[in-house]
Amino acid sequence: MRIIAGEKRSLKLVAPLGLSTRPTQDKIKETLFNILAPYIYADSKVLDLFSGSGALGLEALSRGAKKAVFVENSKEAAACIEKNIKTCAYESKSRIIQKDAVSAMRILEGSETFDLIFMDPPYGKGLEEDALRYLALSGLLEKEHIIVLETERECESDYLEELGFEAFRIKEYKNNKHVFIRKK
Repeated sequence: MRIIAGEKRSLKLVAPLGLSTRPTQDKIKETLFNILAPYIYADSKVLDLFSGSGALGLEALSRGAKKAVFVENSKEAAACIEKNIKTCAYESKSRIIQKDAVSAMRILEGSETFDLIFMDPPYGKGLEEDALRYLALSGLLEKEHIIVLETERECESDYLEELGFEAFRIKEYKNNKHVFIRKK
């Protein structure tokens, strides 16, 4: 696993051992960031929920984002994120919150807003819906924002409309998909 492009291109990252996280494969990450290229700019602020290794937030920083907040509940994964941030020398642009996603968003409420939010929750637990329900009513979203949800291919997101969101693009892969979400 590595940074694909930008100022830290080819830098190797570490991931937690075992199957508790699913680091995004380089090829899928490259496709994702090619889609997101027009939306990542010098003042972008990124929220990386269910961060795992932090690879998505770090990739955004490497490509020019201003700041990233990494949210990860696992102590082992948070330690990997911290190591990866140091490897990239992004300590001044990064913050780690070791809590569940909704608790972390409550902490951030009123002090931060984000242009780009990554969500890669454990599959089949409904955690993405809980996080999106919180985001729908929060003040964490910039006016122009994108939420990228990685989930299994079979996962339905029919609740998005009731929350005032729309899925404006879906990119399917062999076993999973990225759902690109914004407020209507």
